[in-house]
Amino acid sequence: MSPQSRARQIRDVVFVDGVRTPFGKAGEKGIYAGMRADDLVVKCIRELMRRNPSLPPERIDEVAIAATTQTGDQGLTIGRTAALLAGLPQSVPGFAIDRMCAGAMTAVTTTASGIGFGAYDVVIAGGVEHMGNHPMGKDADPNPRFVTERIVDPAALNMGNTAENLHDRFPDITKERTDAYAAASQERLAKAYANNQIQPDLVPVASKKPGTGWTLNTVDEGPRPGTTVEDLAELRTPFRAHGRVTAGNASGLNDGATTALLASADAAEELGLPVKMRLVGYAFAGVEPEVMGYGPVPATEKVLKQTGLSIEDIGLFEINEAFAVQVLSFLDFYGIADDDPRVNRYGGAIAVGHPLASSGVRLMNQLARQFEEDPTVRYGMTTMCIGLGMGATIIWENPNHPDYNTDTESTEATK
Repeated sequence: MSPQSRARQIRDVVFVDGVRTPFGKAGEKGIYAGMRADDLVVKCIRELMRRNPSLPPERIDEVAIAATTQTGDQGLTIGRTAALLAGLPQSVPGFAIDRMCAGAMTAVTTTASGIGFGAYDVVIAGGVEHMGNHPMGKDADPNPRFVTERIVDPAALNMGNTAENLHDRFPDITKERTDAYAAASQERLAKAYANNQIQPDLVPVASKKPGTGWTLNTVDEGPRPGTTVEDLAELRTPFRAHGRVTAGNASGLNDGATTALLASADAAEELGLPVKMRLVGYAFAGVEPEVMGYGPVPATEKVLKQTGLSIEDIGLFEINEAFAVQVLSFLDFYGIADDDPRVNRYGGAIAVGHPLASSGVRLMNQLARQFEEDPTVRYGMTTMCIGLGMGATIIWENPNHPDYNTDTESTEATK
């Protein structure tokens, strides 16, 4: 039988480990003001290697790093440059990727596909966004046809406007509901910090500011513990007069980086690497750019169909909180309560921040830790909306569950 005609076996892909920097506020007063984006990525790569000493650096087959704005310190094929700067062998290749907010998530799924196909054994995938250095949309040059041919409403290029549009589409999602959800996100993150559930995956980052010297940053800068619904009700609605979207029920402008270590199940066993999750399936889908926050719904419908699972099979949800209205539109579609304990147990981007292309791996880190804490849950989901009208969803399996990787029919569905 020739190599071309031989049936190829799709291999299991596992999430070995993930780390991130503390997320900082974008701007001159933020903790990473004056720092380079690629240096943040380098710290994450080095920390992954430190935490997994049984992995020979030369066994890494690819480094995929996402950034939404690929210029300056986020340009120059950042996956390759970050690998070199981190001290990985010159034999390790790398590339850059862009899918706006789902950049890191796409870096993971793209390289995971390579592992499943047999092209890679071990990869590093992640993302970075230094929104202080690169404000979203800065120097963008949208094709004039978007407007002249009415391909996209120009207002849809502003994410806040799309969130207001989502409120229009679903009038049952009131400002009172989104503010209540936002306050709960802050409370859940504060509780997770108190329980030391966030800190283990954070990479300390030293930064220097004129007049104040060096600071070692070990926690996220953006959270506002103690935020109340009454506090949020007083905030202005910058995207529309008498609107519903505020700085309090939306994610902020942030700087930060993430990286994850992925491997084939066989390579993980060979190298003595831990297995925190197994990738079951993933999907991306498009929606009208004007309501981009609804993207997780069709993406989730698509991956559930692919895998043969139902929403009832999902025991934990990590949903990126770009806007509270976006999360609630997803929950309402599936009949899930606003305060369901399966959803964002550690809080979300409203509290911790959303450095665009990096956020997908943060969701994975949090889900992996929840898997470890709760072996009764077999399947979990990471999902997010994406600018210009897209959504992304990945389903993961918990290796701590007693039935882990025993359902051959479900496994076959992912092939």
